[in-house]
Amino acid sequence: MPMNKPHLEFHPVDMNEGWHTPAGYPAGIKQKILASDLDETRKMGSRSRLLKFEPGAYTTAPFVHDHWEEVYLMSGDLIVGNDAQGKGGKPFYAPTYACRPPGVYHGPFKSETGCMLFEMHYYDESKA
Repeated sequence: MPMNKPHLEFHPVDMNEGWHTPAGYPAGIKQKILASDLDETRKMGSRSRLLKFEPGAYTTAPFVHDHWEEVYLMSGDLIVGNDAQGKGGKPFYAPTYACRPPGVYHGPFKSETGCMLFEMHYYDESKA
């Protein structure tokens, strides 16, 4: 039985509460789920979230997943392709956008000054 994302009309988003560190991420990176019915086991659904990096926070290895990902850098800087110690990579500044199909390796990521991302993750259910 498919799940459904909730119907949410315009409402205030509390930018101070409801943040948590996703599994496998360092403590300086936090997400706030806006709406989700993403089921990675059944490979269906979608999720929209905010992801924020504290200044100096970084990941140490590339990511890959089996769903689509769209990312909009709303504010700050995001460095793409740093090494495991957070050095190097190519900097991008808001506004910047990426769209990745399933199976594409991306990252690691770092932010010097901190950043806020809006992300959408979804499965192409027509191919399921």
